[in-house]
Parts: sequence; C-alpha cells; structure tokens
Amino acid sequence: MAQRVIETDAHAEDSAYAIGRIHSIESMGTVDGPGIRFVVFTQGCPMRCAYCHNPDTWAVDAGSLVSVETLVSEFESNRAFYRSGGITVSGGEPLLQPEFIADLFRAMHERPAGRVHTCLDSCGYAYDPEHLERFSAVLDETDMVLLDIKHSDPAGHRELTGRDPERILAFGAELARRGIKTVIRHVIVPGITDSEEECEALGRLIAPWRNVVGLELLPYHVMGVSKYEQLGIPYRLAGVEPMDKARIPALREAVLRGMRVGRA
Repeated sequence: MAQRVIETDAHAEDSAYAIGRIHSIESMGTVDGPGIRFVVFTQGCPMRCAYCHNPDTWAVDAGSLVSVETLVSEFESNRAFYRSGGITVSGGEPLLQPEFIADLFRAMHERPAGRVHTCLDSCGYAYDPEHLERFSAVLDETDMVLLDIKHSDPAGHRELTGRDPERILAFGAELARRGIKTVIRHVIVPGITDSEEECEALGRLIAPWRNVVGLELLPYHVMGVSKYEQLGIPYRLAGVEPMDKARIPALREAVLRGMRVGRA
C-alpha cells in the first residue's frame, strides 16, 4: 500500500507523550523490517545523500504534528496484519526526534493486546555520542535497527552525503555494545559504491559489530528523480543509470569476504 500523508493532529497538544513531526505513513510495508510493517516516515533529515528518493522529508519545519495516540490508533486499525511484523520508524531521520520515538516505541511495547516489535530505520547521523542521555530511552525500546552505511571511505562519504561518517560509526558501535539486532543497508550506485574493493572495505568496517544479523545491498534506482524536479532541487546523479541487479550477489559476497577478513 502506498504512503499517505497524515494530517496534523488537532488535539496533539493534549497528548500525554512527546509530539512527532511526521511526513507520512504506510500501512502495509514489506521492505522495512521483518514481516508486514506499519511504517512511520518522520520529517527532517540532516543528510543530503545524492541518491535520496525522499528529498521532501529533508526540511525540519515541514510535515504534520502528530501524537503517539494517533499513530497507535492507526496501527490498531490493522493490527491483524502485523502479527509477524510490527512498527518501523523511518524518515527523514528519526533520531532527530528521540523523545517522540522513545514514547511511541514504549507505547507499542505496552499495548494491552500484546507487545509490538519495534524497528528503527536510521542513517545514525543524528546520534550524538557526547549526549548519550538523549538516546538512551529510544534505544532501550528498539528491538531492531536498519542502519544505512552510505560509503566505507570518509572522503567518499562526505562527497556522497555532505556529512562526515564519525557519528554514524559511533552509533553502530553503540548498537553493538547494547547487542541490538542490526541489519546493514548499503545502496549500490554505479561508479560510486559498486566496486568489490568498496564492498570489501564495508565488510571490514562493520566486522567488529557482532550484533549484525542481516545485510541488504540495495540497487540504485531513479524513481525519486521526479521529486527533485517538482521541488526545484538539482539532482546530483543525473545521467547515472540504475544499478544492474545481476551484480548484487557478487558484491554481497565481497562484503561478507571483508567481514571474514575483519574478524580473522
């Protein structure tokens, strides 16, 4: 089922929880964690990934103000579909709103009809290792993380995203310290992240994280280009063709090879 915008909650200020700034929701997500998921896309992102297919989520002052109660109600209206799934919060970047996500995940864990599996889809850049107290509550309530690693090389990371990777790596290390199940995601872009050398380096980078339970190599696509045209934003990867999916198995093996080397 397609994403849909959720309107500002007229009674959000009466909520017992922190209020979230939300871009949209998807009621039948199948690619954002195990099983069928209720997916919440938060508004605001500090990264500027060249291939981002949701540039409409970048602005931190856009979106709708939505209460935890409203999202719980949306979830409960389709609960029967989520028995083998749960809720995933994506973005944008959810960690820009740690108090809200902590309240939402806690409410899901405490549902009278049964505990709901929680999943955080994050690039990790909003995490601040100098202020662990801001993120402790949300990580306490997170069952799984989908962690996007954009590039294994710091210079390549800056070129691709406009940001340094230090905070992201610190976030990955904290997830490992806590033992939170983590799936690594990596977008394969022709001419940028599609070499076996890059993928092996990614494997060595994540090798120390023993909590990694999955690896998803995502082929670059151009389905979000029309959004850039609508928003009047130059698309930095104009002319780059979609990734050949037939190459993904070999690149996945390169990542796994790098992990084995890193753990030897």
